[in-house]
Amino acid sequence: MRCLRLVWLLMLILILPPVVVTPAAAPADFSGVWEFNPAKSKNVGMMSNLRLTSTIKQTDTMLIISEASVFNGQEQKNEVRYDLTGKAVSNERPMSGRNETVSKWAGDKLVTTWTGEGAIAGTKVVRTETISLSADGKTLTVESVRGSNPPLVMVYDRK
Repeated sequence: MRCLRLVWLLMLILILPPVVVTPAAAPADFSGVWEFNPAKSKNVGMMSNLRLTSTIKQTDTMLIISEASVFNGQEQKNEVRYDLTGKAVSNERPMSGRNETVSKWAGDKLVTTWTGEGAIAGTKVVRTETISLSADGKTLTVESVRGSNPPLVMVYDRK
């Protein structure tokens, strides 16, 4: 009986294809200093006159973007925090106020849902933001979509 089991096991080994386990792709590392490039961006409207530098620090659990901008001669600083474990974080944006953000990895892209109060009392605005890095690591793209509107695509060059 033991001999028969051994024969079956050998036949299975010889007949079945080998199973290869590949590790999951590591999330992208967005760390660095990035300069907004309006010429490469889409649907940015008045923001084409914006000078914006974003400094990104990233750990296994957190992504922090510190922004310094100049628009119409006015300087502004802002910081946004993304929890990379999927926990909700409260963030404030100059144009949209306070939002709850929830981030998750989709392969090597970071997808964040921003939920905030709408202009009409009792309504909510939901926006989906996707951050990605070019294959050569020299370009960062932030695509933001709200409802059925065309996406706002902000492209940054590594400094």
